[in-house]
Amino acid sequence: MATREDMKEWVLVALRSLGGKAWPSDVAKYIWHNYESDLRGSGTLLYTWQYDARWAATVLRKTGKLKAVHGRRDLPWELA
Repeated sequence: MATREDMKEWVLVALRSLGGKAWPSDVAKYIWHNYESDLRGSGTLLYTWQYDARWAATVLRKTGKLKAVHGRRDLPWELA
């Protein structure tokens, strides 16, 4: 069963597949298209996964895997 923790890896996989940089909506589309069945079978994650993807991006920034955005919302997510 998929968990919130899986979202960190899914965000990284999505960004790698999208050329290393993408808008959150494009990352969400990638996750839905590639992990829909995991999300549907995950229980409550199905209802929170888009929030959890943003949480994962924040964690990945803090660990240096994504570039910092310094609170800006007009920048795409980008691998470090």
